[in-house]
Amino acid sequence: MSNQFTFMITENDVNQRLDLYLVDHIKNLSRSHIQKKIEQNQIFVNDRVVKSNYKLKLSDKIDVTIEEPKPVEIVPEDIPLDILYEDEHLIVINKKRGMVVHPAVGNYTGTLVNALLFHCDDLSGINGEIRPGIVHRLDKDTSGVMVAAKSDIAHLNLAAQIKAKTAQRKYLTIVHGNIKEDEGVIEGAIGRHVTDRKKMSIVFEGGKDAITKFRVLERFVEYTLVECSLLTGRTHQIRVHMTYIGHPVLGDPKYGTLKSPFKIEGQALHSATLEFIHPITEEEKFFSAPLPEDMEKILKVLRLKMKR
Repeated sequence: MSNQFTFMITENDVNQRLDLYLVDHIKNLSRSHIQKKIEQNQIFVNDRVVKSNYKLKLSDKIDVTIEEPKPVEIVPEDIPLDILYEDEHLIVINKKRGMVVHPAVGNYTGTLVNALLFHCDDLSGINGEIRPGIVHRLDKDTSGVMVAAKSDIAHLNLAAQIKAKTAQRKYLTIVHGNIKEDEGVIEGAIGRHVTDRKKMSIVFEGGKDAITKFRVLERFVEYTLVECSLLTGRTHQIRVHMTYIGHPVLGDPKYGTLKSPFKIEGQALHSATLEFIHPITEEEKFFSAPLPEDMEKILKVLRLKMKR
């Protein structure tokens, strides 16, 4: 099933952005939703695919096809989980690199959600059937500590802590190059890449503010071990920011500009610690996850080289 819309541009609409025009003319669709539909070739201007920021011209014809999503059944799967803590309200796990957090188009099995549905009797329903219990996420190829909620009350509380940054998350990463500063702050708004819509990048208009604090833990000749803290939570933030300052994350398949001489699948980025207030008991909770074996091996090699 699909809904069809056609609009003809008059003098009053000339020079408007395409996405903003459609927000005003199609009910119940957000700007981000419309931008996604444009990327998915469901919106045409004069029978051509254009970008979201296309400026409308007199007599332009806009054709919109909104495909209704097909119902998807997310099946529980007996996938082993590295559980750091669990009670009736929440569960904290050490996600392995390579595991997708929640199902998406073309990838409805083998995810953390599939594993959680098998393991837990209840998960919060705030994020719908596709992302039950998921309060925050990690990229597929980022490992480390994550928390999921078993009740809506716990979910709302944890989400508020993460948004307010009272829940503290620290990441460890190995990056290319030798960072000179002992610590610093990276500021740069993040938005969709101009030419590659599957990537994020630093943008100077239309993006969201992003701030990353970093602290150098160890320096090697061509690499640096860094601790990063997020003051905002943007998609791929650490990976984009480290690339922006000329120190891309080792092994990053999307933003890495240099080949890795080490055997590692995905980027050397690990969610090392997570600290928050328990949403029900109000106890301070702190969790840590050890570096994955491949990152430990890389550091061992680098440290041996430094001793020679």
